[in-house]
Amino acid sequence: MNPSHHPQFPPNRRGRRFLPFGFFFFGIFSLFFGGVAAILYWAFSEYSGIRNIWLLICAAPVAVAVLAIFTMFTMYIRFGKPLGDMFNTIDAVSEGNLSARVPENKSDMFSELIKRFNKMIEELERAEQQRRNLTADIAHELRTPLHIIQGNLEGVLDGVYEATPDHINNTLDETKLLARLVEDLQTLALAETGQLPLHSTRFLLADLMHDLTSSFSSQAKAQGIALSSEMDDSALELNADYDRLNQVLSNLISNALRHTPSGGEISVETESISGGERSVRIRVKDSGVGIASADLPFIFDRFWRGDKSRSQRSNSGLGLAISKQLILAHKGTIEVESEVGKGTIFVIEL
Repeated sequence: MNPSHHPQFPPNRRGRRFLPFGFFFFGIFSLFFGGVAAILYWAFSEYSGIRNIWLLICAAPVAVAVLAIFTMFTMYIRFGKPLGDMFNTIDAVSEGNLSARVPENKSDMFSELIKRFNKMIEELERAEQQRRNLTADIAHELRTPLHIIQGNLEGVLDGVYEATPDHINNTLDETKLLARLVEDLQTLALAETGQLPLHSTRFLLADLMHDLTSSFSSQAKAQGIALSSEMDDSALELNADYDRLNQVLSNLISNALRHTPSGGEISVETESISGGERSVRIRVKDSGVGIASADLPFIFDRFWRGDKSRSQRSNSGLGLAISKQLILAHKGTIEVESEVGKGTIFVIEL
């Protein structure tokens, strides 16, 4: 639906809406202009010597009627029509039509109100579209493991497959994938609503860097990737939830390992910041394939993946979305810079 079009409502409904306005304005302006006409007539008749009561009776109502009609038309154009369009749009939105918009008129005194109202509806429409996309994405992510589990179990029951450890392990892996997906969704939902509990402690950032490099060093070595950490101050302390921050950085390093070829490099760099609201900056850099500029605005969206075919099922597609929400829960920021073929840099400030 074109946003510039009026929402569709029955004409009689719009007519009934403006009858009270019409009677009200007509009554007010009839009294006002009638009184003014009478006063002016009697004032001028003192000098002219004309006191024709029939002129007052006949001419004054006509003049008042003309002025009242003109005034009502002007008031309708300036006030009634914009308000009527807004009321109709509100009715349309309440009935579920989020594509409805109030027609904008630059010369209208309500133009700023209409722009903000339309902006609000656009945000509602965007939120509704995100909700629908999320539902579709969850259904897509759940469908594959459920089909695999169902197929394996039916095959065993029908005698097509033997209940070997391999088939049982495959089925168990799919249940673990489902459990991880549900857990990620719960974490993301709690973080977005500000209900995720954080257990902040004061710790050395060097300890976190050591744990991260120890956790991923064997995987990086197996893939032929150099993993390193750099700190400008080994005594730098941070007040945060250690486990959640570890989760964020682990997500970033895991992504870097998946998208960095053999012979590449991954580094985790930390530095202190002075003179601002935040005190620590953490960079996770890799020399991997990079992210296309067209994809950068969406990488923190739920279920976003660089693999458009979604053939890679080892991750849920929620890691970056969760990472962003966990950083926001710490009152921090996370940004990304990337260039295809040159690598990616995630920058966290806490």
